[in-house]
Order: sequence, then structure tokens, then C-alpha cells
Amino acid sequence: MTNERSPLLPDRHPQRDLFVCDIVDAVPKGDMSSMEHPVFSLSTKPDMRPRRYERGGNWIAISPSRYGLATVHDRDVLIYCISQCMGALNEGRKVARTLRFKAHDLLVATNRQTSGRGYDLLKDSLRRLQGTQIETNLRQGGKEYFKVFGLIDSAEIVRETRDGRMLDVEITLSDWVFDAIENNHVLTLNRRYFFLRKPLERRLYDLARKHCGQQQEWRIGLDTLREKCGSGSSPKEFKRLVGKIIEDDARHDYMPDYALTLDDELLIVRPKKEAVQMPLSSSASLRIDPDSYDKARQFAPGWDIHVLESEWRSWVLDKGIVVKAPDAHFLGFCKKRGPYPR
Repeated sequence: MTNERSPLLPDRHPQRDLFVCDIVDAVPKGDMSSMEHPVFSLSTKPDMRPRRYERGGNWIAISPSRYGLATVHDRDVLIYCISQCMGALNEGRKVARTLRFKAHDLLVATNRQTSGRGYDLLKDSLRRLQGTQIETNLRQGGKEYFKVFGLIDSAEIVRETRDGRMLDVEITLSDWVFDAIENNHVLTLNRRYFFLRKPLERRLYDLARKHCGQQQEWRIGLDTLREKCGSGSSPKEFKRLVGKIIEDDARHDYMPDYALTLDDELLIVRPKKEAVQMPLSSSASLRIDPDSYDKARQFAPGWDIHVLESEWRSWVLDKGIVVKAPDAHFLGFCKKRGPYPR
């Protein structure tokens, strides 16, 4: 029997309390307007196509910068920021449009790489989020906008390591996003959202979460669905792509919370009877005792230990290595790596 690749992304980090940054219960949250409307591109390549979506008297126009439109995966940054703010509000603390946090925390929380490549991709996300311009008359938190704005007003790397990796990031959210936070115009997302591999899977989950919720079912025509997804595919190709996701979910049961079926030109969404409990990977067993980090720094002086931990974990999982003593195994990895090259 051939082993099929899991449709989910691998769990790149150990199961730990996500969304750290002094916020205990900050579960993933997304603002409703970007869940409802095709704000983010499904493309994995620079998308330079301006778009306009209109429904029921509401309209939204999205224009790219020279870096392209913000993508579905760039949205992880906003989800992280919104989640931190909502967690703070739930604890009775004040929030502001400008947030400062560790880049590493965001990468871990959203299941991104923490290698140098991961930090470069995060910089690209910040460029697209700041450069993508939106004009809309959509009401968010009771306000109506008739102006052009970016998804974030600005982003600043406050500190960098000597090899250029970000440590602290400061982001100022747009009024549009912050109004959603202040008015609780957000919805909780399943943490498995960050493990969905395909942009279209994430978009379908967004729409299911927004429109189906806990209802018995939600139906939408494929033409309307294609518009809501912001897909540039032909109707025939779009139907094939949706059908493939449905087929994969029937085989692996990996889509969070909702089951999808096609009835000719209709997509039918129903809540799954039980939350998906499929294990993400074996990385949950690769926990490192905090005391081991000091020893690791002695074996590999100058390195970012969290980066080395991520590289070690990826190596173990990719090679299928059985690790009986994670701390000793990790320290051996750091000892072989040695001092940071100067």
C-alpha cells in the first residue's frame, strides 16, 4: 500500500500554549468582513489583479501594490493580532492599534517555519498587507467607510539578529481592522485552520464558519461561491478544485468543523458531528524541558536556540527518527552544530 501525503501541513512546532505574549486564552479570531468578502488572494504567486466585489448594495474594491495582493496566508498575521487583542479585552485590559510582539511567537502560533526563510516570508507578508489598498462602503462596527486604506497602516522591525532575523515586530492595524476588534465583530477559528495546506481550503473554511456556523446546513451556488472566494479559475476548473477538496476530506477527514458536498452546481455545508481529532503529527512528543535551552546555548553559542529547535524537529520528522529522549537528542544536535560561524 502506498502512503498518501497528508493533506494537512505538518505540525512544525511542539504542542505548547499558542498565542503567548502574556495572553493566556487568546484563541484564533478572524474579523467577519474579511471572512465574508474576497479580500485576500488565493494565489501563491504575486497577484497583480485588482478586483471588485458587490453584493446587496455593499461593495469592496481591492488593489495590489507592486508586491501583489495580500494572500490568504498573509492573513495569518492579522488573525494573530486580532487574537491577541481579543484575549487582552477578555482579561479586562486595554488594547491599542499598535501591537509589539516577538516574530518567533507569531510564526509558532500560526504553524509557520521559524528558519531564516520563515522570517523572510513574514517580511513579504507585511509588505503585501501594508501595500494592498481597499476601498469599500462596508459597515464594520457600525461605521461606514468611503476611503482607501491598507490592511495594516505600518509595520516595523524593531530589532534584528545579526543574521537579519526579526526578533521584535511592531504593527499598527488599520482603523477598519481595529473597529472589528473594538466592536467584537470577530469569530473564533479552529486552530487547525493553520494546518490547511491549500488557500482555497482556508477560504472555504472561512465562508463555512461565517455563514453556516451552528446551523444544520448552508447552501451556495458555485458561481456565487467562486466570486466570494475571489478565484481566478474558470467555472469548470473551480468546480474541479472544490470537488478535489471534498474528495480528499472524505478520505482523510481533515477539514475543520464542516463537511462539504456538491449537488450539481450547489455547495452544501454542514457541521461535522464531532470535531476532527486527527493527530497533527508526532511532534507533540518532542517537548524540550526549558532547562535544556541553557545547556543548548552552551553547546551552540551565538545561535538562535528556537531556530535550532525548529530545524532539529523538522529533521527528526522528515527522517522518521524515533526519539526516546528528546532533551538529550536535541542537545546532541546542538553540540554537532557548534558555535555560530563568524
